[in-house]
Amino acid sequence: MPTKPPPIKNAMILAAGLGTRLRPITDTMPKPLVRIAGKPMIDYVLDLLSAVGVETACVNVHHFADQMEAHLKQRSHPAIVFSDERSALMNSGGGLAKGLKLLEAGPVLVMNADLFWVGEYPAETSNLERLASFFDPDRMDMALLCVRNADTTGHNGKLDFALGADGRLTRYQEGMVNPVVYAGAIAMHSRLLASAPDDAFNLNIYFDRAIVEKRLFGILLEGHWLTVGTPDAIGEAEAAITRFGVRK
Repeated sequence: MPTKPPPIKNAMILAAGLGTRLRPITDTMPKPLVRIAGKPMIDYVLDLLSAVGVETACVNVHHFADQMEAHLKQRSHPAIVFSDERSALMNSGGGLAKGLKLLEAGPVLVMNADLFWVGEYPAETSNLERLASFFDPDRMDMALLCVRNADTTGHNGKLDFALGADGRLTRYQEGMVNPVVYAGAIAMHSRLLASAPDDAFNLNIYFDRAIVEKRLFGILLEGHWLTVGTPDAIGEAEAAITRFGVRK
C-alpha cells in the first residue's frame, strides 16, 4: 500500500493584480479584500489552505498593498510572508517565482487570491488534499485543480484544457472531449521556477512547456467554483454560496 505523502506546508497566493474589471469597487481597495457574503475573498483562500495543514503562505502585494498587509497581519494562521511588488507588477509567473524565494524549497500549493470554491463534503478528502496527494514530482511539473464549466459561477465559459483519462492536460481545442476550466490552484515543487527570469512573465509559459513534455496533469474539483470579475458577479457568487454552502 503506497505511503500517503506528508501535507504540503507552504503556499503562495497570487494577490497583486489590479482588479480593473471590478471597478469602481477596486478604485479604493484591492480585489482580494472585496467581501463576498461578508468575507474577503482572500480569507476563503487562506481558510482552504489552513484546513489542509499549510503553515506558511507567501502573498504578493501591489494594489493598495498597505490595506492587504494590515488585513493579513490580523490572521494567526497560516503565518503570512509578504512579497512586495509595490515598485513593479511581476505578472503571474514572475510574481510566483519571486515569492517562492521567500519560502523553504520544496512542494508548494499555489492559489489565486480571488478564486475559490464551496460545497465540499466535510467527511471526504478535500480538493487541496487530493491535489497534494495526486502531485508526483517525478512525473509532473505541476498538478492543476480543474473544474467542469457546469460547476462554476461567474465564469465567462472559456475552456482552458482537455483532461485525459490518465490525468494529463492539453490545451483545449474545439471538439475535444472532457473540457475543463483551470480552477486557480496548483501543486508543484519550487525547484521548477528556480532558474526563472527575474522580470515579469506569464505562468502560461510553464503550463505550455509542461504540456510539450507531457508533465502537466490535473484533477477535477468537487463542489462549486466561484470567480468574481465584475460588481454584478458579487450577487451571483453570494447566491451560489447560499445554494451550495457546506454539504453534510
